[in-house]
Amino acid sequence: MKKKLLIGFMFLVPLTVFSQKILTLKECYDKAMSATPIAGEREALSQISAVRDKNLTKSWLPTLDAGGSFLYNSSVIDMTDILGSLPIQGIGGLIKPLPHEQYKITLDINQLIYDGGAIKGARALEKADLKINEKQTEADLYKLRGQINGYYFSLLILDRQKELLQNYHELITKRITSLNSALASGVVLKSDIDVLSSEKIKLEQEMSENVIRKASLIKILSSLTGTEIDASTEFVLPATGEELSVELSRPELQMFDLRKKQLDAGLKVIQSKRIPKAAGFATLGYGNPPGSNFFKDEFAPYYILGASVRWNIFDWNKAKNEKQLISLQQSIIESRKSELTDNLERLLDAKSAEITSQKSLLESDEELITLRKRITAAAESQYENGTISATDFMNEMTAERQALINYEIHKINLALARIEYLNISGKEIE
Repeated sequence: MKKKLLIGFMFLVPLTVFSQKILTLKECYDKAMSATPIAGEREALSQISAVRDKNLTKSWLPTLDAGGSFLYNSSVIDMTDILGSLPIQGIGGLIKPLPHEQYKITLDINQLIYDGGAIKGARALEKADLKINEKQTEADLYKLRGQINGYYFSLLILDRQKELLQNYHELITKRITSLNSALASGVVLKSDIDVLSSEKIKLEQEMSENVIRKASLIKILSSLTGTEIDASTEFVLPATGEELSVELSRPELQMFDLRKKQLDAGLKVIQSKRIPKAAGFATLGYGNPPGSNFFKDEFAPYYILGASVRWNIFDWNKAKNEKQLISLQQSIIESRKSELTDNLERLLDAKSAEITSQKSLLESDEELITLRKRITAAAESQYENGTISATDFMNEMTAERQALINYEIHKINLALARIEYLNISGKEIE
């Protein structure tokens, strides 16, 4: 009778939980990156860069400037004194003195003809800035993965524990019912029922704690992903494959390469400063005297056309010094990239060792579960023959259950170590 009542404890097969919704780790990554306020920076940065680039292209358009002035000259040329001494009598009286006042209203038009590549270089520099800012945003978002991993895999462990606890609780409940029926006939002792009842209470405590912890983690994960996650959601153990690449593609490393390109673009802007610039200009005016016709004392329209060339022949080695600064900055960037690469490679080595350790634990777990099943079977036989108590037999059953739980935990930890390896290297998961 005891064998029939207790043999069910040996088979602790996890129950299949049917969930209303399946949520993968990749979906959590994507949802979190869309929900965080940092994600909105991407579009804003793109718009800012587009406006700046648009302004740079407008540098090729002509500039229009309106102006006006009034001048009073205390001393002007008086041609009557000069011409009055000539032999021709009366000619001096025909020429009026130059006016002391000058009035003019102008519209100045300037058109850039050749800028030595300055605008093109500035646009390239702006694009480089945009790519760096976008990559910085991506690096900030990448940090969210570590938080997501912690909560997601903790929920996976809680779900596995819950399956085993519910299965074990259901078996104990059924056996207590059976033992209560057999108690009246004297087949079992009341103490055996007490042992099972105490184990049931402990299971209920663990199940209650499991529910509370899961609710707390779900609340945090819901906040991070910006989506409603309920207790019925099923979390899937991600598959990563056996082969893990040592190649690094972290956004932080890519950002170093982009900074080097930014400095190269800045170098071209510096070089453009030493190239001659050419421009054309025109002035449309209305004044008294009109233009340079000082002998015409009346308001009249006039215009001026021209072209100019500017060439900074000597800048006191300013451009040379700026190039030297860029070279030093490139050396610093290369040094920091090398340092980060070394740190990431060390992290990969440590994580690889952790993966090997978890694999070893899983292998020993399988051996331990096999041994625990044999120990439980032997304990059952001993209990049936009356050589051990129900408490001793229950202890062996509890040890077998714990071995199964440890196996599930180590399996999940192995998957977590693989995911963290991918995150360190900068690889995407399926």
